[in-house]
Amino acid sequence: MMIGRERVLRATSFKQTDRVPKDLGGMASTGISCFAYPRLVKALGLPPRLPRVHDTAQMLALPDTDVLDALGCDVVTVFWNCTNAYEEPRKWRRFDFGGRLDARVRSPRSFRVLPGGVIEQPKWKIKMPPSAVVFNADHAGQNLDIMDEDEMPLKDLKKLREKLARQLPKPEEITRIRELCDRVRHSTDRAVFYNGPGVSEIAISGHGGMAVFPMICLLHPDYVMEYHEIMTRQVVTKLEMVLPEIRDFVDVILLGGDDWGTQCDTIASPKIFNDLFAPFYKQMNETAHRLAPNTKTFMHSCGAIFNILDGMIESGFDILNPVQWTAGGRSFREWKNKCHGRIALWGGGVNTQQTLPLGRVEDVEREVREIVACLSDGGGYVFNAIHNLLAEVTPEKVIAMYRAADEAGSPVTRCQIMKERRSEQQ
Repeated sequence: MMIGRERVLRATSFKQTDRVPKDLGGMASTGISCFAYPRLVKALGLPPRLPRVHDTAQMLALPDTDVLDALGCDVVTVFWNCTNAYEEPRKWRRFDFGGRLDARVRSPRSFRVLPGGVIEQPKWKIKMPPSAVVFNADHAGQNLDIMDEDEMPLKDLKKLREKLARQLPKPEEITRIRELCDRVRHSTDRAVFYNGPGVSEIAISGHGGMAVFPMICLLHPDYVMEYHEIMTRQVVTKLEMVLPEIRDFVDVILLGGDDWGTQCDTIASPKIFNDLFAPFYKQMNETAHRLAPNTKTFMHSCGAIFNILDGMIESGFDILNPVQWTAGGRSFREWKNKCHGRIALWGGGVNTQQTLPLGRVEDVEREVREIVACLSDGGGYVFNAIHNLLAEVTPEKVIAMYRAADEAGSPVTRCQIMKERRSEQQ
C-alpha cells in the first residue's frame, strides 16, 4: 500500500503508516556482521554471494537489495563513495581476510596479514587477531594518560582553522556525490539514507580521547566553546556546499555520531551537553533544515543517554538512534513517553546484548512484539535492533525479529491513510 520512502517519512513525522517501517544497515552502526551475513543469505533461500564489507573496522556487510526485500526493509544507504541500492562491481575487490572470510572490500591493499594470522590495517593502526571478528586498536585507540592540567592536549586553534579550510570538499567530489545520490534515488522507492563524511566534528570523545576530552570540558570550557565554534563552522560550510546538490535525492542525513553513554550513565553531565554541545548541534540542524526542509536529520548516540534526551531533542534532530534503552536502568516505555511526538526513534527493537545472542527464537519474537507495539504507538518509530547484529547471532533469530516487527504493529486501514493524505493536501 505504501512504498518504503513514504512509509519512513510518514513514520518519522508521526503520521499513520500501513505497517512499521524497518531498516537494516541504513545507518553505518546499525547493520550486520559480515560473518553473520552469509548465514542469513542462506537461511533466506537466496543465491550465495561474497559479502561487501563496507566498514572494515566493525566488519559490517552491506545488505543486498534481495535481502532487504526478504526482510521487508524500507531503507537503502549511501556513503560518500558507495551504496547498496544497486551493484557496483568495479568498486569492489576480492579479499579473504587471511583465509577466514571470502569477501569483497574496497581496497585489499589497505590490509596486511601478519605471521600468526593477525590482520592489520596499518593506516588506522588497528588489528584483528585470529579469534576476533572486529578490528581493535591498542587501548581502543585512546590511551589513558591522566596528565596535569597544564599538560592538557589543547590544539592551536589558528592552525586548526587553516587545516580545516584545506579539507573542504572539492567541486569534483561534490559532483560525484550528487551523481551517486541521483542514481540511487532513481533506482529505488526505498528511503535514501545519506551517511555523509565528517559527522563527528563535535563529540564527547573529542581530541585526546574519551578519557581526556570530558576533563577538558570541565577545566577549559571557554576553549571548548571556541573549538566547537570552529568545528561547527566547518560542518555548516560543508552542508551549504553539499546539501543543496543532493537534497532532492536523500530522505535522511546522518548529522551527528556522538556516543554519550556508558552502560550506566552519561559520560559527562547533562549540563556539559546542554552548555557546550547542544547549541552547536542546534546550528547544524537549523542549517540542514533551512537548506533541505524535506530531509530528516539523524543522530546516533549509544549508551545510557536518557538524562540528555531533552537536550538532544532541543538541539533539533528529527531522529535518534540506536535507542539503547537497555543501558541506564530505563525502560523502552520511559523512552517512548519522553520522546513521543518530539523526536522519532530508530532502533531499540530488541536487546542485542542479552535476548538476541542468548535467548531462544521465541524469546526474541516475544520481546520484539512487546517493544514494537509500544514504540510504534502513535508513529515516530523505525524498527531496527540496538546497534549491530553481531557475528554470533543466528539467522533464525534475525528472520524472527523482522517478522515479529510486522506482527507487532497494528496496521491502519487504507481509508484511514487516504483520509489523512487528503487532509494534508488541503
